[in-house]
Amino acid sequence: VSEADISREAADMEMDREKYVEELRRALLAGEESAGKYKFVISRDEQNKACHFAYERNLKDGSFRLGSLKLQEVPSPAEVVKELINYCLDSLGKLQAKTEHLQRENERLFSNWTDMEKRLEKCVEAKEELEADLYSRFILVLNEKKAKIRNLQKLLSEAKESAVDAKCARDSIANTQMVVKRENDYDASTDEESENPTWASLPSAPERKDSSLLASPDIVDPAPRRKRRQRTAKPAGTGAKVAAYEAEQPAQEK
Repeated sequence: VSEADISREAADMEMDREKYVEELRRALLAGEESAGKYKFVISRDEQNKACHFAYERNLKDGSFRLGSLKLQEVPSPAEVVKELINYCLDSLGKLQAKTEHLQRENERLFSNWTDMEKRLEKCVEAKEELEADLYSRFILVLNEKKAKIRNLQKLLSEAKESAVDAKCARDSIANTQMVVKRENDYDASTDEESENPTWASLPSAPERKDSSLLASPDIVDPAPRRKRRQRTAKPAGTGAKVAAYEAEQPAQEK
Protein backbone atom coordinates (compact mmCIF):
# COMPACT_ATOMS: atom_id res chain seq x y z
CA VAL A 1 0.00 0.00 0.00
CA SER A 2 1.46 3.32 -0.98
CA GLU A 3 1.48 6.43 1.17
CA ALA A 4 -0.73 8.16 -1.38
CA ASP A 5 -3.43 5.53 -0.90
CA ILE A 6 -3.23 5.90 2.91
CA SER A 7 -3.42 9.69 2.66
CA ARG A 8 -6.41 9.40 0.31
CA GLU A 9 -8.20 7.01 2.68
CA ALA A 10 -7.54 9.31 5.66
CA ALA A 11 -8.89 12.28 3.70
CA ASP A 12 -12.01 10.31 2.76
CA MET A 13 -12.50 9.40 6.45
CA GLU A 14 -11.81 13.01 7.54
CA MET A 15 -9.28 11.74 10.07
CA ASP A 16 -5.73 12.72 10.85
CA ARG A 17 -3.22 10.63 8.93
CA GLU A 18 -1.32 9.40 12.03
CA LYS A 19 -4.53 8.53 13.82
CA TYR A 20 -5.78 6.67 10.76
CA VAL A 21 -2.52 4.72 10.50
CA GLU A 22 -2.76 3.75 14.19
CA GLU A 23 -6.33 2.59 13.69
CA LEU A 24 -5.33 0.63 10.57
CA ARG A 25 -2.44 -1.03 12.45
CA ARG A 26 -4.80 -2.16 15.24
CA ALA A 27 -7.21 -3.54 12.63
CA LEU A 28 -4.67 -5.44 10.47
CA LEU A 29 -2.44 -6.81 13.27
CA ALA A 30 -4.01 -9.79 14.99
CA GLY A 31 -4.29 -9.36 18.73
CA GLU A 32 -6.45 -10.24 21.65
CA GLU A 33 -7.54 -6.63 22.15
CA SER A 34 -8.75 -6.39 18.52
CA ALA A 35 -10.69 -9.65 18.45
CA GLY A 36 -14.33 -9.06 17.50
CA LYS A 37 -13.85 -5.31 17.02
CA TYR A 38 -13.10 -5.42 13.28
CA LYS A 39 -14.61 -7.16 10.26
CA PHE A 40 -12.83 -8.00 6.99
CA VAL A 41 -14.52 -8.49 3.62
CA ILE A 42 -12.90 -9.88 0.42
CA SER A 43 -14.79 -9.40 -2.85
CA ARG A 44 -13.75 -10.74 -6.25
CA ASP A 45 -14.41 -9.09 -9.57
CA GLU A 46 -14.57 -11.85 -12.21
CA GLN A 47 -14.65 -9.52 -15.16
CA ASN A 48 -11.62 -7.52 -14.26
CA LYS A 49 -10.05 -10.49 -12.49
CA ALA A 50 -9.34 -8.40 -9.42
CA CYS A 51 -9.99 -8.71 -5.69
CA HIS A 52 -10.97 -6.00 -3.23
CA PHE A 53 -10.13 -6.14 0.46
CA ALA A 54 -12.28 -4.00 2.84
CA TYR A 55 -11.87 -3.59 6.58
CA GLU A 56 -14.57 -2.23 8.90
CA ARG A 57 -14.96 -1.53 12.62
CA ASN A 58 -17.92 -2.95 14.44
CA LEU A 59 -20.07 -0.51 16.37
CA LYS A 60 -23.16 -0.93 18.52
CA ASP A 61 -25.59 0.15 15.81
CA GLY A 62 -23.65 -1.17 12.78
CA SER A 63 -20.19 -1.06 11.22
CA PHE A 64 -17.85 1.76 10.28
CA ARG A 65 -15.80 1.25 7.12
CA LEU A 66 -12.18 2.18 7.61
CA GLY A 67 -11.08 1.60 4.02
CA SER A 68 -10.63 -0.84 1.16
CA LEU A 69 -7.71 -1.98 -1.02
CA LYS A 70 -7.32 -3.57 -4.38
CA LEU A 71 -5.29 -6.71 -4.17
CA GLN A 72 -2.73 -7.14 -6.91
CA GLU A 73 -1.65 -10.40 -8.46
CA VAL A 74 1.70 -11.66 -7.31
CA PRO A 75 4.07 -12.67 -10.13
CA SER A 76 5.77 -15.46 -8.10
CA PRO A 77 3.26 -16.91 -5.66
CA ALA A 78 5.64 -19.66 -4.52
CA GLU A 79 7.90 -17.10 -2.87
CA VAL A 80 4.96 -15.44 -1.18
CA VAL A 81 3.66 -18.80 0.06
CA LYS A 82 7.12 -19.67 1.31
CA GLU A 83 7.37 -16.42 3.21
CA LEU A 84 3.94 -17.00 4.71
CA ILE A 85 4.89 -20.52 5.76
CA ASN A 86 8.15 -19.33 7.30
CA TYR A 87 6.30 -16.59 9.14
CA CYS A 88 3.78 -19.11 10.42
CA LEU A 89 6.56 -21.47 11.53
CA ASP A 90 8.41 -18.70 13.31
CA SER A 91 5.22 -17.61 15.01
CA LEU A 92 4.47 -21.21 15.95
CA GLY A 93 7.96 -21.66 17.43
CA LYS A 94 7.60 -18.50 19.45
CA LEU A 95 4.17 -19.54 20.63
CA GLN A 96 5.44 -23.02 21.52
CA ALA A 97 8.36 -21.59 23.51
CA LYS A 98 5.98 -19.24 25.24
CA THR A 99 3.66 -22.15 25.96
CA GLU A 100 6.50 -24.19 27.44
CA HIS A 101 7.56 -21.25 29.57
CA LEU A 102 4.02 -20.74 30.74
CA GLN A 103 3.69 -24.46 31.43
CA ARG A 104 6.85 -24.47 33.54
CA GLU A 105 5.61 -21.39 35.34
CA ASN A 106 2.29 -23.10 35.86
CA GLU A 107 4.00 -26.18 37.29
CA ARG A 108 6.08 -23.99 39.60
CA LEU A 109 2.99 -22.14 40.75
CA PHE A 110 1.15 -25.44 41.23
CA SER A 111 4.05 -26.76 43.31
CA ASN A 112 4.08 -23.57 45.36
CA TRP A 113 0.32 -23.80 45.74
CA THR A 114 0.66 -27.41 46.96
CA ASP A 115 3.30 -26.37 49.47
CA MET A 116 1.17 -23.45 50.60
CA GLU A 117 -1.82 -25.75 50.93
CA LYS A 118 0.18 -28.14 53.13
CA ARG A 119 1.46 -25.24 55.21
CA LEU A 120 -2.07 -23.89 55.45
CA GLU A 121 -3.32 -27.28 56.66
CA LYS A 122 -0.56 -27.35 59.28
CA CYS A 123 -1.43 -23.82 60.32
CA VAL A 124 -5.09 -24.77 60.59
CA GLU A 125 -4.24 -27.80 62.72
CA ALA A 126 -1.95 -25.70 64.92
CA LYS A 127 -4.68 -23.08 65.20
CA GLU A 128 -7.26 -25.68 66.21
CA GLU A 129 -4.89 -27.17 68.78
CA LEU A 130 -4.12 -23.71 70.15
CA GLU A 131 -7.82 -22.88 70.31
CA ALA A 132 -8.55 -26.16 72.12
CA ASP A 133 -5.71 -25.49 74.59
CA LEU A 134 -6.82 -21.93 75.17
CA TYR A 135 -10.42 -23.05 75.55
CA SER A 136 -9.49 -25.66 78.14
CA ARG A 137 -7.40 -23.10 80.03
CA PHE A 138 -10.18 -20.59 79.78
CA ILE A 139 -12.61 -23.12 81.23
CA LEU A 140 -10.26 -23.74 84.17
CA VAL A 141 -9.82 -20.03 84.79
CA LEU A 142 -13.56 -19.48 84.46
CA ASN A 143 -14.30 -22.25 86.95
CA GLU A 144 -11.75 -20.81 89.37
CA LYS A 145 -13.30 -17.38 89.01
CA LYS A 146 -16.75 -18.81 89.61
CA ALA A 147 -15.53 -20.67 92.70
CA LYS A 148 -13.85 -17.52 94.00
CA ILE A 149 -17.00 -15.52 93.36
CA ARG A 150 -19.07 -18.10 95.22
CA ASN A 151 -16.61 -18.02 98.16
CA LEU A 152 -16.70 -14.22 98.21
CA GLN A 153 -20.49 -14.25 98.14
CA LYS A 154 -20.50 -16.77 100.98
CA LEU A 155 -18.08 -14.64 103.00
CA LEU A 156 -20.16 -11.57 102.28
CA SER A 157 -23.34 -13.28 103.44
CA GLU A 158 -21.55 -14.53 106.57
CA ALA A 159 -20.21 -11.03 107.22
CA LYS A 160 -23.71 -9.60 106.83
CA GLU A 161 -25.10 -12.22 109.20
CA SER A 162 -22.34 -11.55 111.74
CA ALA A 163 -22.97 -7.82 111.44
CA VAL A 164 -26.68 -8.39 112.07
CA ASP A 165 -25.88 -10.65 115.04
CA ALA A 166 -23.44 -8.08 116.43
CA LYS A 167 -26.04 -5.36 116.05
CA CYS A 168 -28.62 -7.50 117.83
CA ALA A 169 -26.07 -8.24 120.57
CA ARG A 170 -25.29 -4.55 120.96
CA ASP A 171 -28.98 -3.73 121.13
CA SER A 172 -29.57 -6.44 123.75
CA ILE A 173 -26.57 -5.25 125.78
CA ALA A 174 -27.81 -1.66 125.59
CA ASN A 175 -31.28 -2.76 126.68
CA THR A 176 -29.75 -4.79 129.53
CA GLN A 177 -27.66 -1.82 130.62
CA MET A 178 -30.72 0.42 130.59
CA VAL A 179 -32.66 -2.11 132.66
CA VAL A 180 -29.76 -2.44 135.11
CA LYS A 181 -29.44 1.34 135.34
CA ARG A 182 -33.14 1.69 136.04
CA GLU A 183 -32.91 -0.99 138.72
CA ASN A 184 -29.88 0.73 140.27
CA ASP A 185 -31.70 4.05 140.26
CA TYR A 186 -34.70 2.41 141.84
CA ASP A 187 -32.53 0.72 144.49
CA ALA A 188 -30.74 4.02 145.23
CA SER A 189 -34.05 5.84 145.71
CA THR A 190 -35.28 3.12 148.06
CA ASP A 191 -32.00 3.23 149.99
CA GLU A 192 -32.36 7.00 150.47
CA GLU A 193 -35.89 6.55 151.76
CA SER A 194 -34.75 3.89 154.24
CA GLU A 195 -31.87 6.10 155.43
CA ASN A 196 -34.26 9.07 156.05
CA PRO A 197 -37.35 7.55 157.68
CA THR A 198 -38.24 10.83 159.41
CA TRP A 199 -39.69 12.15 156.14
CA ALA A 200 -42.51 9.68 156.41
CA SER A 201 -43.10 10.22 160.17
CA LEU A 202 -42.88 14.01 160.13
CA PRO A 203 -46.62 14.71 159.89
CA SER A 204 -47.62 12.42 162.85
CA ALA A 205 -44.79 13.40 165.21
CA PRO A 206 -46.20 16.79 166.32
CA GLU A 207 -49.58 15.26 167.02
CA ARG A 208 -48.04 12.65 169.35
CA LYS A 209 -45.92 15.36 171.05
CA ASP A 210 -48.89 17.61 171.54
CA SER A 211 -51.06 14.83 172.98
CA SER A 212 -48.31 13.68 175.35
CA LEU A 213 -47.69 17.20 176.52
CA LEU A 214 -51.33 17.82 177.21
CA ALA A 215 -51.72 14.54 179.08
CA SER A 216 -48.65 14.99 181.30
CA PRO A 217 -49.37 16.98 184.63
CA ASP A 218 -45.79 17.61 185.53
CA ILE A 219 -44.80 19.80 182.53
CA VAL A 220 -43.32 23.10 183.53
CA ASP A 221 -43.70 26.05 181.21
CA PRO A 222 -40.35 26.74 179.63
CA ALA A 223 -41.12 30.38 179.17
CA PRO A 224 -39.87 31.49 182.66
CA ARG A 225 -36.62 29.61 182.08
CA ARG A 226 -36.18 31.28 178.71
CA LYS A 227 -36.90 34.62 180.31
CA ARG A 228 -34.54 33.78 183.08
CA ARG A 229 -31.82 32.96 180.55
CA GLN A 230 -32.46 36.19 178.81
CA ARG A 231 -32.15 38.10 182.02
CA THR A 232 -28.91 36.41 182.94
CA ALA A 233 -27.57 36.98 179.49
CA LYS A 234 -28.32 40.72 179.44
CA PRO A 235 -25.60 43.18 180.55
CA ALA A 236 -25.49 44.71 184.03
CA GLY A 237 -26.78 48.14 182.94
CA THR A 238 -30.06 46.83 181.75
CA GLY A 239 -31.09 45.21 185.09
CA ALA A 240 -32.62 48.40 186.56
CA LYS A 241 -34.65 49.04 183.42
CA VAL A 242 -36.06 45.54 183.47
CA ALA A 243 -36.98 45.83 187.23
CA ALA A 244 -38.78 49.10 186.62
CA TYR A 245 -40.69 47.62 183.70
CA GLU A 246 -41.74 44.61 185.72
CA ALA A 247 -42.92 46.78 188.60
CA GLU A 248 -45.24 48.68 186.26
CA GLN A 249 -46.94 45.50 184.91
CA PRO A 250 -49.79 44.00 186.90
CA ALA A 251 -49.21 41.01 189.06
CA GLN A 252 -51.22 38.68 186.79
CA GLU A 253 -49.01 39.41 183.83
CA LYS A 254 -45.95 38.60 185.95
